[in-house]
Amino acid sequence: MARADQFTGVAEFLAVARHASFRAAAAQLEVTPSAVSQAIRVFETKIGVPLFQRTTRSVALTDAGRLLLSELQPAAANIEEALDNVAALRSRPAGDLRLTVPRVAMELVLWDLVPGFRKAYPDVTLSIDVNDTQVDLGTGQFDAGVRMGRHIERDMVAVRLTPDFRCVVVAAPRYLRAHGRPSAPKDLAAHECIRYRHPTAGSVYRWEFIRGSRMYSVEPRGGLTVNDYRSAVELACAGSGLAYSLDLVVQAALARGRLESVLDAYLPQRPGLFAYFPAKSQGQPKLRAFIDFAKAWLIQSSEASARRR
Repeated sequence: MARADQFTGVAEFLAVARHASFRAAAAQLEVTPSAVSQAIRVFETKIGVPLFQRTTRSVALTDAGRLLLSELQPAAANIEEALDNVAALRSRPAGDLRLTVPRVAMELVLWDLVPGFRKAYPDVTLSIDVNDTQVDLGTGQFDAGVRMGRHIERDMVAVRLTPDFRCVVVAAPRYLRAHGRPSAPKDLAAHECIRYRHPTAGSVYRWEFIRGSRMYSVEPRGGLTVNDYRSAVELACAGSGLAYSLDLVVQAALARGRLESVLDAYLPQRPGLFAYFPAKSQGQPKLRAFIDFAKAWLIQSSEASARRR
């Protein structure tokens, strides 16, 4: 086999494996879905084993496909890094910046930040994966991520995007008029709590409180359980019960009187949102541009908040 032929189909395989979709892979590669399908068929024939299980509704890796992907991903990441290093010779940042972020980061940061960044750096495209699960940047699938500070691995560079959070327990005024205001965490046993289930672990989040210098948690009781923080807040606004959230998430609802906070004296602070990325990646112009823009955005956002106060 000619050496050049060894790599034919690799790009299509990686794209389909990343998106679990021939159509999305074709969009990334800027070719037709049929061209991607044909390339995969030729690649599978050359290797001698099927790499994908295809149905009319889904595309999934076979065992051979998963094995090949685990072997190819680190090499692909190294190749992309080498190309980015060469691109660093350009005076203007360019390329596709791939980010993995939780939903709360979209609402609190990226909805405001992204339009200005795209205007300032039109040659940098953004591919944003909104995902509340933990993502390992070591696979090379993403250039950077956004997470709360306490969830970032120690070998990553972290850049602050928001102030620290203060936890809050909130409810609609009509709920509190009907059921009373809890004066201590122990009173929650007599209230309807809107519970949050972790998307990854599947466990229900225990509400955390402080007593002096000691932290403790309470199992919330209630007939509503969701795996989306925004749904919990909106259900609380509708009078369905108490919700446990973060001050920056509910500040607008509190300001408009849709929600009121309770148990403030018992609630802890949490680290804010941080952008994080491997140290070896910080020299990439596209990532450097995003980080510098985010730092400037945070300063401007903090100054605007101070003026409003």
